[in-house]
Amino acid sequence: MPVSKKDEIKKCEETAKASASFGTVKRCDAAEANKCRSHECRARVFPFLYKLTNVIAESSDLSHALIILRRIMKREMKIICGMICLYHQKSGRIFIHESFGLTGDEESKGVYNIGEGITGKVVETGKAVMLTRVSEEPEFLHRTRSLKYGIDQELSFICVPIMRGRKVLGTISAERLYDSQKLLEQDVELLSTCAGVIAPVVELYLMENVDKANLEKENRRLNDALKRKFKPSNIIGHSKPMTDVYEYIGKVAPAKTTVLILGESGVGKELVAGAIHYNSPISAGPFIKFNCAALPESVIESELFGHEKGSFTGAVSHRTGRFEDADGGTIFLDEVGELSLSMQAKLLRVLQEKTFERVGSNRPIKVDIRIIAATNRNLEDMVTHGQFREDLYYRLNIFPIVIPPLRERGSDIINLADHFVAHYSRENHKKVKRISTPALNMLMSYHWPGNVRELENAIERAVILSDDEVIHGYNLPPSLQTPVLTENVENGSLDARLAAVEYEMLVEALKAHSGNITEAAESLGVTRRVFGLRLEKYKIDYKNYR
Repeated sequence: MPVSKKDEIKKCEETAKASASFGTVKRCDAAEANKCRSHECRARVFPFLYKLTNVIAESSDLSHALIILRRIMKREMKIICGMICLYHQKSGRIFIHESFGLTGDEESKGVYNIGEGITGKVVETGKAVMLTRVSEEPEFLHRTRSLKYGIDQELSFICVPIMRGRKVLGTISAERLYDSQKLLEQDVELLSTCAGVIAPVVELYLMENVDKANLEKENRRLNDALKRKFKPSNIIGHSKPMTDVYEYIGKVAPAKTTVLILGESGVGKELVAGAIHYNSPISAGPFIKFNCAALPESVIESELFGHEKGSFTGAVSHRTGRFEDADGGTIFLDEVGELSLSMQAKLLRVLQEKTFERVGSNRPIKVDIRIIAATNRNLEDMVTHGQFREDLYYRLNIFPIVIPPLRERGSDIINLADHFVAHYSRENHKKVKRISTPALNMLMSYHWPGNVRELENAIERAVILSDDEVIHGYNLPPSLQTPVLTENVENGSLDARLAAVEYEMLVEALKAHSGNITEAAESLGVTRRVFGLRLEKYKIDYKNYR
């Protein structure tokens, strides 16, 4: 039997009255119901909202919740195209998580930055947007390219924020043709209600999936970077002394043996300690570094072992020490030869028993750590003169590794210099590509008392001073120029600078012309005789460049 208009209005009123407790969507009175299009009374949606709320309360499953949301939008609201976008705060990107009415290619194009287009502005402001006609809105980007010409341009567009408190998590968007402004406004309210219902599970999804995946990806990147930075193959140098060091690192890294690293200041002892730790079975544990010469003796004990509140003046709170921080990993004690005899005794106990007490406490704390120590001092001489405990020396000296000074590493100087040139060129946004031959001769002739650290500082300075794509001899510190240039000019004077430039030009000309004096002289615009006199002045042998 056909339903009369009166019966339909009465049914609409009853349904709306029963559902009035659901909030923002107003129930229809008789006059409003008379304006409703067939099957479009929004009171029909409330049973599905009730189901959506129950699903979220029971499972916190976003995918299940979105199945119900899609049904509300497609079947009950007659939406022809819908999108649920999520906002990833760290990257600032808004992307389509799920949609209907779009192809896979159209969905993949729906990526926005905050503030970009309607979707980006809704995320930025946290306020819903309602467009009566998309063709009349210039800020509608139509990035998915899902709309065609004709009737599609008359569609209305709704975009509401998904919010948790004041935090915007994403948006719900909908497109359809409306012939009733009242129904359009009601759908904005209804979608806002849906957004509020699903907000808790959206937040949980972002935390457990998007944020967690990005965090895991970043952690993997950082761990890989650490391993690349500290593994022996990335300690620059291929000289025989360094290959011996690599062999020692490879043998001792898998064990938990105490290691003593010996070598002059600036040779890279900390880099070797890191290589041992990050290639060991405990590489996932902490790598704690402590310079024994950096603090006064009165502070070192508290720094290493920690202290209890009130144990001394200024101890206003409990504090853990470096040994506790290193539990499950490695502690690197640099400049261990600078420790006082009393601190040496306490360090010996940690080495023997892996146990210590905090300052102001008698409760023993046991740790599982590996100890790597380093020094530039001669510990054997210090033992002989009573400056270092003999028992501690033998406990530390189980597996010594001696790092050779830079002057004994031959061609490693050039490899290191090239590495630092590339590094500081990037850092200072310059395009320095190479080191000139005279500058290389100066680097190879120098005795490098400061080792790799001094070389790094010299190259950084030279990169800054370079005016072209080459590091010249006169870009290097004056102390490096004296072994090459004549000794009858005052270091750092104008004559010394001019001599450095002249020497550089002579060598570059010989190199460019394979040691041919005549051609080299012509390239500089001087006679062969004058060129020969200049070579004699700087003791340059043209045969070396043939």
